[in-house]
Amino acid sequence: MINELRIVFMGTPDFAVESLKTLVDNNYNVVGVITAPDKPAGRGQKIMQSAVKKYAVANDLNVLQPTNLKSEEFLSELKSLDSNLQIVVAFRMLPEAVWNMPALGTFNLHASLLPQYRGAAPINWAVINGESKTGVTTFFLQHKIDTGAIILQEEIAIGENETAGELHDKLMEIGANLVLKTVQDIENEQVTPQPQNENQELKEAFKIFKPFCKIDWNKPIDQIHNHIRGLSPYPTAWTEFKHATTGETVSCKVFKTKKENEPHDLKIGSIITSKTELKIAVTGGYLNLIELQLAGKKRMDIVSLLNGFDFTNYTLS
Repeated sequence: MINELRIVFMGTPDFAVESLKTLVDNNYNVVGVITAPDKPAGRGQKIMQSAVKKYAVANDLNVLQPTNLKSEEFLSELKSLDSNLQIVVAFRMLPEAVWNMPALGTFNLHASLLPQYRGAAPINWAVINGESKTGVTTFFLQHKIDTGAIILQEEIAIGENETAGELHDKLMEIGANLVLKTVQDIENEQVTPQPQNENQELKEAFKIFKPFCKIDWNKPIDQIHNHIRGLSPYPTAWTEFKHATTGETVSCKVFKTKKENEPHDLKIGSIITSKTELKIAVTGGYLNLIELQLAGKKRMDIVSLLNGFDFTNYTLS
């Protein structure tokens, strides 16, 4: 058994906070927390702290916010913490000088069943691709991103209407427990890492940009539904409606849809609307738009939106 663990934790968003909190709640010695520098955000460009920094400060943890992970100053500070284990959850790519520093290594929590969905957006892509299952993986870092030897994995099912946001919250909790179990196994010298199986067709989890988020209403119903829920609530699928008379174009984010798998002979992209519903004719049926956000407005359920906006004279742009 390892006499004493001295842990440095690296992470930035909410997803990472749950893992850090679980370590603190279980009385592990977190000697340092590395997170992103404060930066301006939002319309007012107010200086914002990362979710991990907020938690760390509230719990009197030592925080470092390097701008350059290769700088001699940061490497010296990191070495002075005298940690023997580093844990990375939703942070950034580390140079070898950092991940190779502690005696027990550096492990990462990734929100997929590696080697599938290596990359920046594993939760989104698993939903977009219509997967029925995903999970979380802990693995030791090595040179190439998300390729190190696997320590532990846990699998969960994905519901057919589940959004990326809902799945994110589940994986955040499951991942935190897997981080704890990984630390316990390392502490008890019970870790037997296994190389990732490269002998299979691998799906990537590329970073997602706004142009990809635009809805293609010509695709089959399942693909459109998965695309929308896989981008909900962020970065969010979007479409545009154009007024038939004025030519005015209205941009609209789409957060949630419901499938109606039934035959029709309407033109693809036709809009069917009433006082209580808005649906689009697509290949394989209709997609009911359940939660939307018009440009400049707040997110609403469809009934609330239809109380103040009439789609009757609009077409898809």
